[in-house]
Amino acid sequence: MKALFATIVAIAPTLFSASLAAQVKNEACTVKTGTYLGWKAERVTNPWVTLTFVPQLGGRLMQVEFNGHPFLFVNPRFRGKYISPDEAKGDWINYGGDKIWPMPEGSQDENHWVIQSTAIDDLPYRFEVVSQGKQCVVRLTGQPDNITGLRIVRTISLGAASPEIRFHAVMENATAHPITWSIQSVSQYDLANPSTPDDYNHDLWAFTPRNPASSFPDGYHVRYGLAEYPAFSVADDMFRLHWTYFGNEVWLDTTAGWLAVVDKMSHYGMVESFDFNPGGKYPGNTTVIFYQNGPSVHFDKSGTATIPPTTPLATPFYMEAEVNSPIVTLQPGGSQAFDTVWHPIAISEQPQEMRAPGVVVEQLKAVHGSQGVSLHGSFSVFSPGTLIASFFNQHGLEVARKEIETVDPAKAIALDTTVPAEDSAVRVYLVVKGTSGEDEGILAKAKIEPAQTR
Repeated sequence: MKALFATIVAIAPTLFSASLAAQVKNEACTVKTGTYLGWKAERVTNPWVTLTFVPQLGGRLMQVEFNGHPFLFVNPRFRGKYISPDEAKGDWINYGGDKIWPMPEGSQDENHWVIQSTAIDDLPYRFEVVSQGKQCVVRLTGQPDNITGLRIVRTISLGAASPEIRFHAVMENATAHPITWSIQSVSQYDLANPSTPDDYNHDLWAFTPRNPASSFPDGYHVRYGLAEYPAFSVADDMFRLHWTYFGNEVWLDTTAGWLAVVDKMSHYGMVESFDFNPGGKYPGNTTVIFYQNGPSVHFDKSGTATIPPTTPLATPFYMEAEVNSPIVTLQPGGSQAFDTVWHPIAISEQPQEMRAPGVVVEQLKAVHGSQGVSLHGSFSVFSPGTLIASFFNQHGLEVARKEIETVDPAKAIALDTTVPAEDSAVRVYLVVKGTSGEDEGILAKAKIEPAQTR
């Protein structure tokens, strides 16, 4: 087995396109100050992605654009505005974007956070540029919050040669006594139909692998809204949410460490990944939460149920994808970090699994034929590079390898090709090599089936 993996890692960088290598040398990541919808903003840009931060609004990452496609919701009610916690008077001002929240939520005691305008969510953060060029690293430092006792510091990294976005969130105890919290990554995805703003996107989906040993009877728990909600389903241990305009919140105890938001209308998606801690205590035993904004059932004093009419301005089209860290107790001056990674990709269907270099949409199939081995499958990659087929015999020795095509995160892979290979080949691995020759890992593997005869 060691020899097998050594063979994969040693695939020669000479296989790679010289044009791709030259392209990487010319790529750079930059940070520039400007404006965004009336706010002072900081933009972090590489050839793939533009990240727009509005530090004044609780250090928010307000927008992520990949290949020109914007992912995040920006509330039209508050565009260009700033409402301080004093002015909010306890209300929560939902500007949109992506941010960090304390968990658990609630109002029963001091160990629960009431969603409202606070230093964590609303006071200005200090924005610093740590580096730019080959890699952009920026840091947003919040102010101590007198309600939770926390101060939040976020460091975001974006390289020059890929759309991968890395988040390093730190919660610090800014008090003189121990405090106990989890922190949560909260991303609001825009669900408006770009061609019909008064309607929602009818083909937006969210996925995360179901925990086979889930503590929830159905593998998920509907915490808010209708329990019997047709938008939720589980198939082949994958939880699926088909977004509709109705208020609901679902909790999941997935241990897989990833979720995906797939917009089948635009053919773009976002994969958010995180490290699951098997020994960690998670809020409500929950690692991932999906919240759907929308109208909901209300009961009057007599118990009569109604769904009050609303408008997209009052109840906008968005969905939150929320990822929780374990709950920890911080001593005075102590801190705890939580790391997440985002991969924007081109994708049109449900992902089956996530692997180091990308996601599998349709599993790899390989069949011996008269012209070689036919390969069929669908994939999306996280970084640009070259897709290589490595063939192995029954003893685990590589007997052939073939460069198939260059790959690009902004273009889904629909693999349907035949590759020359020896008859002794019994297994094939699809390997992604980066533009500089680095091994990105195995994207898929399959047993080679014998030629089909009529």
